Amino acid sequence: MAHFAEIDDNNIVTRVIVVNNNECLDGNGDESESVGIARCVQLFGGTWVQTSYNARIRKNYAGIGYTWDSGRDAFIPIKPFVSWTLDESTCRWEAPVAFPDDGNRYKWDESVTNWIQV
Repeated sequence: MAHFAEIDDNNIVTRVIVVNNNECLDGNGDESESVGIARCVQLFGGTWVQTSYNARIRKNYAGIGYTWDSGRDAFIPIKPFVSWTLDESTCRWEAPVAFPDDGNRYKWDESVTNWIQV
């Protein structure tokens, strides 16, 4: 199955759909992103970009609210906290303090910009 994300005029993902692989085959029988996009446009209109459930392309599987960044060729998740920064290699947000690796449960507390044990 192929997955496609619809993006709005601000490059925000508004929905993600599954398209049968046979709907994405070109004249040679090879899977083609452009054929899949054309099928999505035919069915729903709009602007579409292929995404990968296992993140083999576009760095992250698209989700509603994610941003499509064509320059990075990546779907970027919603920024969870102001203090977090984008890792350019993964296009995922990272806390300014590493997550503790002691087996306990933690949540991020933006007011102290650190992990708090729960």
